[in-house]
Amino acid sequence: MILKDKLAAQRIYILLGALFITSLVVSNLIFQKFFYWYPFNVEIFGSKLFEISVGILPYPITFLITDLISEIYGKKRANDVVVTGIFASLFSLLIILVADRVPATSWSYVKDDMFKTVFGNSMIAVFASMLTYLFAQFVDIQIYHFWKRLTKGKHLWLRNNFSTWFSQFVDTFTIVTLLCAFGIIDWSNFKGLLISGFLFKVFVAVCDTPFLYLGVYLFRKRFNLKVNEEIDLL
Repeated sequence: MILKDKLAAQRIYILLGALFITSLVVSNLIFQKFFYWYPFNVEIFGSKLFEISVGILPYPITFLITDLISEIYGKKRANDVVVTGIFASLFSLLIILVADRVPATSWSYVKDDMFKTVFGNSMIAVFASMLTYLFAQFVDIQIYHFWKRLTKGKHLWLRNNFSTWFSQFVDTFTIVTLLCAFGIIDWSNFKGLLISGFLFKVFVAVCDTPFLYLGVYLFRKRFNLKVNEEIDLL
């Protein structure tokens, strides 16, 4: 690969990393709000499909990005993005912690109690969920490359969905457990939110498969890559 192509590949890698980090940080800041979407009149353990955290919305984007990076740039580059995302999340938590400690003025639109309700009461839960997410992402990357080696770079849909489904279940189970343990939601909602959240992520993973195929196709066409060939940025 000529230098011009390597520079272009590096710029795209940085852009994908930026999208990943943004999605990760935002999802960990907004996850305490829950919304509903009722495409089916189905109720599971007292919760309708789907009653889920808004933090789920950007999560599928992060798994799509790591799968795309895994496919094109390799396992190490995907792991590097995940680690960078965790550092960014921890740094954002540090900033929020400082912001929570300083007193609000009398004319501030956001008062201390409002800020603490949204950000300050769940620092431990957010920190724990980030560690869980780190584990889920590494699981996703490991399973993705296991299937990639096994299929010799073929059957992209299989490794994309199987890796995401398993890692998303681990992530959903742990996050819902933490939300219940820290009193943010009641334990009576545990089973319903677990199944609803996981099924929603499975649905989104299936829907994002064509976008992964499109991304891989564009990369291979732009950089003349063969099946199972990866870009070496060094």
